[in-house]
Amino acid sequence: MLKVKALLGILALSGAASLTLFALKQTDAWAQQQTAAARDPVVVKGEYLARAGDCIACHTAPEGRLFAGGRAMPTPFGTLYTSNITPDPETGIGKWTAEEFYGMMHTGRSRDGGLIYPAMPFASYTKVTREDSDAIYAYLKSVEPVKQLNRPHDLSFPYNNRSLILGWRTLFFSEGEYQPDLSKSAEWNRGAYLVEGLGHCGMCHTPINALGGNSQSDAFKGGLIPMQNWYAPSLTSNKEAGLGDWTIEDISDLLRTGVSKRGAVYGPMAEVTYNSLQYLSDEDTRAMAVYLKGIAQDAAPDVAQPSVPPSEGSLLMSLGKAVYDQRCASCHGTRGEGAPPHYPPLAGNQSIQMQSAVNAIRMVLNGGYPPGTAGNPKPYGMPPFAGVLTDNEVAAVVTYIRTSWSNRGAAISAAEANQLRSAPLN
Repeated sequence: MLKVKALLGILALSGAASLTLFALKQTDAWAQQQTAAARDPVVVKGEYLARAGDCIACHTAPEGRLFAGGRAMPTPFGTLYTSNITPDPETGIGKWTAEEFYGMMHTGRSRDGGLIYPAMPFASYTKVTREDSDAIYAYLKSVEPVKQLNRPHDLSFPYNNRSLILGWRTLFFSEGEYQPDLSKSAEWNRGAYLVEGLGHCGMCHTPINALGGNSQSDAFKGGLIPMQNWYAPSLTSNKEAGLGDWTIEDISDLLRTGVSKRGAVYGPMAEVTYNSLQYLSDEDTRAMAVYLKGIAQDAAPDVAQPSVPPSEGSLLMSLGKAVYDQRCASCHGTRGEGAPPHYPPLAGNQSIQMQSAVNAIRMVLNGGYPPGTAGNPKPYGMPPFAGVLTDNEVAAVVTYIRTSWSNRGAAISAAEANQLRSAPLN
């Protein structure tokens, strides 16, 4: 039974590793698919929806061809590899019909009826309408075919037994298109459709339970993303993301550009903005903001006071202030006031004060994500400091930021910094 639970665990956890940035070359590759001539409006719509679904993140490997698959998705139990969804007739979806493509999106089964691992977010994509599925299919059929065989998954026994997916599906999969809430506005329902469906936001922002699934009662309550070593904050609680206290404009700005008066995205969410959300219309990002605002709490933020906050005169705080003044103050201000929207404030920033310090530590260590690209992608990034700061210095500056200017986060240790220093980026 434990082995079955372990398998069920990796099925959803592996989906958390689906967001990867491929730098400017992938955007160029996408752009090269376009032609100067007028295009079929269904194909244009499908391209837009494929952007909304962030299909490129999984189905284009680093240095690989657009949508040719082959991206490795490592798990503790082996590695999954994404599939070729170009219209190549032998190795891609060239022989698939629109009906078969919709069946895969809607039911989580391949055209031969085979079970698909839920690293493919079919539990969200099942909400997509037939019309939108057909448009995405039409777009994918229009891109350049790439002859590239799908690489078999490398999962050890018993995790390679697909029939065990039936147990996961029984517990966590509810098939069906999105049904509008008639008590809500059309704008709210459009936002819900995008957030819950194509956007599959819940795969990161909903905590994963011991069986590798999630409960609707816990939707968007946040949690650690095990395969990525980042923390996805709660979208419902003002103790974390605090969207209930944000304006619609602030949320919409953050989604569309990655920066707003209230903060900036980083890590995996920066990738989502870069690959997907920045291409959505103002109307759609606003609709998503309306929906997210609607599910958030309206109460004022209530960040727990640490039981033993470090004193301002302690060695930890003194070292942290020295590092901050040297490395951080030029952008974020001497008192953490920032220079919005380009440099987010740190004073009063709820993402800095959350119970989990994972994101703050990783931003100091890794900076703009991922490193090694030609400049920082949109949205704005920051340089990595892993190569110039010791574990003690990282712990000190993160503690200083989390506890200064009336911030009420807890102190961190050098051991916590060291643990994340060696963590994989995705």
